[in-house]
Amino acid sequence: MPELPEVETVRRGLEPAMVGARFTRVVQRRPDLRFPFPDRFTERLEGQEVRALGRRAKYLLADLSSGEVLIMHLGMSGRFLVTKGGETRMPGEFHHEHGGVGAHDHVTFELSNGISVTYNDARRFGFMDLLPRPEIATSRHFAGMGIEPLGNELSGEAIATLFAGRRTPLKAALLDQRLIAGLGNIYVCEALFRTGLHPESPAGSLATKSGKPTEDAHRLAQVIRDVLSEAVLAGGSTLRDHAQVDGSLGYFQHSFRVYAREGEPCVTPECTGTVARLVQSGRSTFFCPVCQKPPRAR
Repeated sequence: MPELPEVETVRRGLEPAMVGARFTRVVQRRPDLRFPFPDRFTERLEGQEVRALGRRAKYLLADLSSGEVLIMHLGMSGRFLVTKGGETRMPGEFHHEHGGVGAHDHVTFELSNGISVTYNDARRFGFMDLLPRPEIATSRHFAGMGIEPLGNELSGEAIATLFAGRRTPLKAALLDQRLIAGLGNIYVCEALFRTGLHPESPAGSLATKSGKPTEDAHRLAQVIRDVLSEAVLAGGSTLRDHAQVDGSLGYFQHSFRVYAREGEPCVTPECTGTVARLVQSGRSTFFCPVCQKPPRAR
């Protein structure tokens, strides 16, 4: 599933194409994706101007001139393709052929600037919704969602407050969308490796008995922001189905220090460890047993 950097990369690719343009025609080729499309979907979109395009966790949000917000989620394999004059625009350095199947082009937005934006989703785990802006925060999509990891909300103090007293494994706590929204398996593995924290350490170990943040909490907050920012600048990580809106590949996977490197030597200078894998809540966790000391050894 695309993680936060991939979704932010898509948002940045769509923004110049969509913001300030009107939907002149919307082609909806099926009644549903993961969920049914909202009532009168095309009718409510056509003629509306896209005033802004934002992101909340792994959701894209297009604010419309009608006062509604078009909510879009990529699911497992969803992608947007931006075309003009029948050609895919290629603003990035890397590029490959579309690879999409016409049968999986489920929605096309034709815009007043001559650009078409097509949503392609082979597995159909993505979805779209329309809601009035005032209802967004309390909607089923966002109610109870945690803080954003790429903004000023994420800090050592915030981590200590969220994790204090929790015996949940640290990796599981970081993946809990009710605490921090948008973090996924890849970037949590990378952040824990860079901070030398073991994925099975109790989440509460990042707060002192008085609830103050530890040095590890401060460092983890900064590293999470750094890892996510690096991934956004690299265009995300291309794994299986994901690609940017112009068809170009994300290249952050070439910077993985631990993810999917089981059995390979640790990249930390002078470390003699070998990257290992363990399964937590059905997900693979990659870590260095030497750099990331077990909880009892810390």
